[in-house]
Amino acid sequence: MGHVRAKANKYNFAVAFFVALGSFTYGFNSAIIGSVIGLPSFFSYFNFKATSEYGGHIIGASNGLYAGAGCIGCWTVFWLLDTLGRKRAIQVITVLCIVSAVIQTASVHIAMFLVGRFLNGIGVGFMNCTIPTYISEISPPAQRGRIVGSHGFIICAAYGAAGWAGFGIYYETDPAIQWRLLCALQIVVPLLLLVGSPWIPESPRWLINNGHDQKGLEVLEKLHANSDDPQHVGAKEEFVQIQTQLALERGSPSPNMFQLIFDRRYRKRMFYGFYLQAMCQSTGVLVVANYMVLELNNLGVTGSMPLLLLAVYNSWAAILNYVNALLIDRIGRIRIITIGISGCIVCLSIVTALNSRYGTADNPNKAGQAVAVLFMFLFVTFYGFGIDVSSYVYCSEIFPTHIRSKGVGWSVSGLFLMTTIYTTAAGPAFNTIGWRFYLVFIVVTTLMLPYVVLCFSETKGLSLEEVGALFGDEVAMDVSHLSEKEREELDANIAKTTDLTTFDLEKNRHHVNTGSPISKMSGTDIEHIEEVGAGGPF
Repeated sequence: MGHVRAKANKYNFAVAFFVALGSFTYGFNSAIIGSVIGLPSFFSYFNFKATSEYGGHIIGASNGLYAGAGCIGCWTVFWLLDTLGRKRAIQVITVLCIVSAVIQTASVHIAMFLVGRFLNGIGVGFMNCTIPTYISEISPPAQRGRIVGSHGFIICAAYGAAGWAGFGIYYETDPAIQWRLLCALQIVVPLLLLVGSPWIPESPRWLINNGHDQKGLEVLEKLHANSDDPQHVGAKEEFVQIQTQLALERGSPSPNMFQLIFDRRYRKRMFYGFYLQAMCQSTGVLVVANYMVLELNNLGVTGSMPLLLLAVYNSWAAILNYVNALLIDRIGRIRIITIGISGCIVCLSIVTALNSRYGTADNPNKAGQAVAVLFMFLFVTFYGFGIDVSSYVYCSEIFPTHIRSKGVGWSVSGLFLMTTIYTTAAGPAFNTIGWRFYLVFIVVTTLMLPYVVLCFSETKGLSLEEVGALFGDEVAMDVSHLSEKEREELDANIAKTTDLTTFDLEKNRHHVNTGSPISKMSGTDIEHIEEVGAGGPF
């Protein structure tokens, strides 16, 4: 009989997908502006034209303030997560998202609308760090990519929902209702999450880290209970691993987010997380989506058709995100990201070339315009297949528990910071240099990708506690590199222990790789790490 591994059950998946309503909140609120600026009633109410200099600055500000506030949210969310716990933090964040959506809906002046967008940006910045952090901490190693991948999948599903909402509301005859109804829809999902949040469990890792060991064990057993493991050996093994690793880390000082950037133990991970998110946004994915309606107009697509294409575009991205979640644990994080980024560069290059030739009224060519639209869809195909899910999974698993909220916050701030730069510049840029703005994304991602391919460590198949070995950390209990016999003996000893909070690791030391950064691993261990791609994806 082989050793027992922790597995996610239906309850685990249900909790992850319910909490991913927070992911939907981020995705819907980020994408809704693309539908709002596709409605003539929005511009007529606030009395400006999208193509004017003032209009370009207002559209840029509505995107830039939102993304800039997201950075603030990323840099401050760790206080909520570490002080209140993951569950309570989710509840506080949903309230902020609801209030900010109400302000946008009730706006009577463009300044009021921008204030609502700013507050909403802080809320989704909180949310976009909290949800992957929480889901990664409730997921077993072998399925973590798939489960955390629900975050990226639901984000794209929300993009699609925002697109379909914009398309449907386009046919509302009352212009006073059109754009306000779109903004009001931002209230629905966070309200559902708030109402259902009392029934979700607290993160077991947060519980154990804060002295609630028995409660943490109970949560793990409930999340990973399955008929193949009636004694909960898999959950108990995970509990012992978490407990011993946290005990090892507990004596370490707890630096703030910016001290972590310069701490030699963590700066590599901080750089990797930020760099990866910045590179993913440098593909231009949000600019393409948020300005797609206006770009389609330039390509000669008018009426409700641009909104319909935007809805189909985002829905297709959601389907590909689901495929990404299913494949990431097989292909590996870095390899699938490499495929996605490479495809995006090629597709956006073709879109840019076609826009330069057919994106003006002086040179109408239906075939050329259709091919440009096709490659926009191929662009999001590669992005959805390889990037969206993978980037969140990677950034949520490379940090140890005691700094995970800070590390994820810093990483995701790279997304918001680059989004702030690109979307703020996009309005004026498209009005002045047009298609040439796309060259920025092509050049930047082409320069950034080789570093990821050559230097980033692969994390596929390792527990959150064991990932630290890839970055030189001491691992208190490294079970992934045990032989089959050693793992079975360890499982047997764990199953016999009635009180795991007093599990004697010393007596089981010959069954466990302890205190073993990569530099101290045996040849077999190193071969295993190289097999999953410690030095790169290939």
